[in-house]
Amino acid sequence: MTARTQCNSLQVATPLYRFIEDKVLPGAGIKSADFWKGFDEIVKDLGSKNEALLAKRDRLQLDLDKWHQTNLGPIKDMPAYRKHLKEIGYLDEVPGKVLGTTKNVDDELALQAGPQLVVPVLNARYALNAANARWGSLYDALYGTDVISEDGGATKAGGYNPIRGAKVVAFARQFLDQSAPLAKGSHADATAYTVDDNKLVVSLKDDSKTGLADEKQFVGYQGNASTPSSVLLRNNGVHIDIEIDKSKTIGASDAAGVSDVVLEPLFPPFWI
Repeated sequence: MTARTQCNSLQVATPLYRFIEDKVLPGAGIKSADFWKGFDEIVKDLGSKNEALLAKRDRLQLDLDKWHQTNLGPIKDMPAYRKHLKEIGYLDEVPGKVLGTTKNVDDELALQAGPQLVVPVLNARYALNAANARWGSLYDALYGTDVISEDGGATKAGGYNPIRGAKVVAFARQFLDQSAPLAKGSHADATAYTVDDNKLVVSLKDDSKTGLADEKQFVGYQGNASTPSSVLLRNNGVHIDIEIDKSKTIGASDAAGVSDVVLEPLFPPFWI
């Protein structure tokens, strides 16, 4: 029988007690007496609720078993089956509009992207692939997939197709309007991106100038403030890099010199 240690009204398995005492609490900054007192209160509060839920699970399983024993084989009458599930409390009616709110959520959950995959740092090929996948070209992703239709001669077969390229640029500008809208006008009408007094300034085709609707979305830039090579924006914690290079084919044909829009992945790699 496993040895147990008395903690308030709880009898805790001694190996678990020693792990909490020796490994967890010293680094958590919580006093032993406070931890076990709080844990004891939680168990008292949730113990009976947990028992009721377990009893409900057993009842549901028995009801399901009886139904399937009576109705052998594949389900032939789905409406009748759904009616049975509702009668026994397994299914509930679809709720109306529900608004959930949260507070005191850690940035790692609410703002920062979580790891997409675990990458062994000692495997050079895996590490290189993960590093290269850290940022992705929106232009490349749009051009090479069926997100952009091939209607109107916008085929992606063969060499570069300027018709398809124009559709890609239009889609990307719409994406920027949705993710980092301007105070007035559209990114589609941008003729230049500059920085003045640590604020993004966007020149438009009508010779007017504007900025971001939310100036806090501007994170930084590379190059000169008057002629940046990239402008970094942020939306919902995810970064968007507007690359500007008029020496490239795409940038040369773009009024603002934008050669690509590069996105930070939602799920970056986690190194081990």
